[in-house]
Amino acid sequence: MNEKNIRLVTAESVRAGHPDKFCDQVADAILDAHLRQDPNARVAVEAFATAGKIVVGGEITSKAKVSYDKIVAGVINRIGYTMEDLCENPHDLLELEVCLHEQSPDISAAVGKSMLDAGEALGAGDQGIMVGYAASETAEYMPLPVVLAHRICKRLDELKPTTPWLGADGKAQITVAYENGVPVAVPAVVVSLQHDAGIDHKSIRRFIGKEVLGKVLPRELLKEDTSILINPSGKFVLGGPAADAGLTGRKLAVDQYGPVAHIGGGALSGKDPTKVDRSGAYAARWVAKNIVAADMAKRCEVQIAYAIGKSEPVSVTVDTFGTGVVSDSRIEAAVKAVFDLTPAGIIRDLKLNRPIYSRLARYGHFGRTELELPWEEINRKYELLSAALKQSVRQER
Repeated sequence: MNEKNIRLVTAESVRAGHPDKFCDQVADAILDAHLRQDPNARVAVEAFATAGKIVVGGEITSKAKVSYDKIVAGVINRIGYTMEDLCENPHDLLELEVCLHEQSPDISAAVGKSMLDAGEALGAGDQGIMVGYAASETAEYMPLPVVLAHRICKRLDELKPTTPWLGADGKAQITVAYENGVPVAVPAVVVSLQHDAGIDHKSIRRFIGKEVLGKVLPRELLKEDTSILINPSGKFVLGGPAADAGLTGRKLAVDQYGPVAHIGGGALSGKDPTKVDRSGAYAARWVAKNIVAADMAKRCEVQIAYAIGKSEPVSVTVDTFGTGVVSDSRIEAAVKAVFDLTPAGIIRDLKLNRPIYSRLARYGHFGRTELELPWEEINRKYELLSAALKQSVRQER
């Protein structure tokens, strides 16, 4: 390989039992519980977890009757935390503090009364710039390092119920080498996983090699000099909130596209779809994926900006990084002609007022082929091509 043409890209993922991801899952489980009973619920909730205590706070305006202690307990059980993961002393009681109030009347007035009333213009719940990305390098239309890091963490979580010594916490990091834009090798893999004190490092390394990396990484990308680091800091016995505090929204790159695309608005989890941080991010991914699927570009980043209380985006921009078959400005015009990017249009077209969010709070919100997600559908590519062609005809005239 010519080293001058080599580019390294590194991405990470975290397991469901990572403290930050635990908090994301709690926030989205609360959102789902409200949407299940009240599709018009306005939810902006955060979770914080540390040894012995979980705090749920934020703004909720909803007709739903929700048991927050049952929701938190359900997330803990799904992850498989032990009391040692949650409290310094496993014999202590875990305290849940709920600090919720209704949505600000100023925000409520700016957004509108109902996200389901198609006859009413729905304003954006906040200002912000949302980013969507897609690339043709994987079947998921996602960056390969992001896909592989998520695969490792998901595989570890799948193995946990049948592996007694495997804890719930952990993370993975993958470096991919690109030559002229094509993945050619995995130079480095880092896996940190929580484990019982009685298991030795050699056994952990053997297990990871055989049951995890050997199952999820492409063999042709693993080379003789690939560096594989397993628990590089040594022991990883104590995990979960007892070891490290968790907070909603701290894993933005993990949730989205790693370091490959820009980070746009705020966090995704814990927010109903009137918050364009969430709905706008899903719409931008939908647009970018359809552009790439239509072979209009090999890589594409879409940015959509909003102002609070206004339904129409203040800007829509497309960057194909020089891979577009037509100009970016022409693609932008086609996007505006094909997609309704108002909050009401996004919620309607992507069916976002449903309880679908808690399953998204781990392994990323995009490229999830195992889930039927509307923003992952390739259903507007022909309309985009037609709109771009009409734009070309107009310009020629």
